[in-house]
Amino acid sequence: MVQRAAALDRSPVRVSERIPVLVNRSGGTAAARGDALGPEIEKAFADAGLAIDLQLLPGDRVAEAAAKVADRELVVVGGGDGTLGGAAGALAHAGATLGILPLGTRNHLARELGVPLKLPEAAKLIATGTQRRIDLARVNDHVFVNNASIGFYPDLVHQREDMALPKKLAALPAAAAAVRRMRHRRLRLEMPDREESVVTPMLFVGNNRYVLEAGKLGQREALDDGVLSVYAVASRRRMALIGFALRALIGRADPDRDFAAIGDTPELRVTGPKRCIDVALDGEVKSLAVPLDFTLEARALSVIAPADGS
Repeated sequence: MVQRAAALDRSPVRVSERIPVLVNRSGGTAAARGDALGPEIEKAFADAGLAIDLQLLPGDRVAEAAAKVADRELVVVGGGDGTLGGAAGALAHAGATLGILPLGTRNHLARELGVPLKLPEAAKLIATGTQRRIDLARVNDHVFVNNASIGFYPDLVHQREDMALPKKLAALPAAAAAVRRMRHRRLRLEMPDREESVVTPMLFVGNNRYVLEAGKLGQREALDDGVLSVYAVASRRRMALIGFALRALIGRADPDRDFAAIGDTPELRVTGPKRCIDVALDGEVKSLAVPLDFTLEARALSVIAPADGS
């Protein structure tokens, strides 16, 4: 039984039909489970008392499948942050609530929502948790749930994908290759209250405010504060960028040394000298036409989360 945690209504929402469960079978921990994945998911939901309609899909088919069931009360998506972002775009304005199975590599959104990382506990939360509304961000026609970046990080992802290694093992050599190929981007940023030109190896746009404190870098203060947070990497020299990359990989980036805060904004336009720019959206790289128009959709997505985090 899913509980709805709205401001004035915490009454139960009874799901009267089988719940669609759409899983990216090729990403993160899902691929590592192999043929055992389907039976494990079926058992987890059966133990939680929920009947499901399970679909194990290629990653690029999950968003399409989500759009087809977006009229349901509850849709469960299994995968990493990129998979969740694609599905969120299909579900946000259709009224469906998103349940999360954290089957990616890092699972940032699941961790920040308090979703358990083990399948049985995640399925139990979907059965007993409460509804919470969070913000979504969009660039052009693409939704992201965590952040978008231009420059160094998309280059790193390309390098990592070219290596026949698991993501975690490929991270360090991919970062080294990206540093060797590093180039600065000259970008024009237009916000409602100001315009600014930057020259940077990486521009970062967060869905909500990210903490710029040593030891907490990459964490958000909230998931519904209604702003985009914009930062540029300050390192201009190759050796300085190598230092930044190493610190970032071990979670020790220095806010004062490594970042120049552009500020918070409800919307942002990014232009540059090229017609298209590679943008990493929740870790998935897409080539997007310039200008890049970033917007924030406040409380656009309903998700299942623990009651004490609502």
